[in-house]
Amino acid sequence: MRNPLSQAGISLIFFALTACSSFSDFTFYPEASHKPIYDFPPADDARYAKRLPQYIDTGGEKTILVDPNRHVWGAYGADGNLIRAGLASGGADWCHDIHRPCHTRPGTFRINFLGDETCISSLYPIPDGGAPMPFCMFFNGNQALHGSPHVVEGNISHGCVRVRTSDAAWLRYHFVEMGTKIIIKPY
Repeated sequence: MRNPLSQAGISLIFFALTACSSFSDFTFYPEASHKPIYDFPPADDARYAKRLPQYIDTGGEKTILVDPNRHVWGAYGADGNLIRAGLASGGADWCHDIHRPCHTRPGTFRINFLGDETCISSLYPIPDGGAPMPFCMFFNGNQALHGSPHVVEGNISHGCVRVRTSDAAWLRYHFVEMGTKIIIKPY
């Protein structure tokens, strides 16, 4: 007769091993070309899309809109229609380690640097940097839109705009190009 505890133990181990994969933000599949392919989970963007206008005047170009008051970002097509939206965390009111406010600067900017999943900060944490900034898209000096596992309904960064890593990968590889317009609304 089989020991019921050993069957339960095996089932528990199997569940634990298979459950880990469900927590992945995206899946990486290397190809012969060495270009990453990402399996994007279905975006739960409906609740975030409700916080944004469904249409904006983009001047006929793709545009990213970030609203730090509503903790949301939106990707708008050249036609001005909202394509995708998600949770965003902007710069904090105060950063204790540098003794000053860290708001993301409001205004209209252009993406001027595109990184990949290996992008890291050269400034934070103080003093040597090294914080992961996967799929970074710089737009204003040292401020960037990038992926993070630390995206909350609040502004907690040193000035960058944090989005879910899967959203950053989607933006980086399916929406943003050098020169894409990004609008940061005022706090």
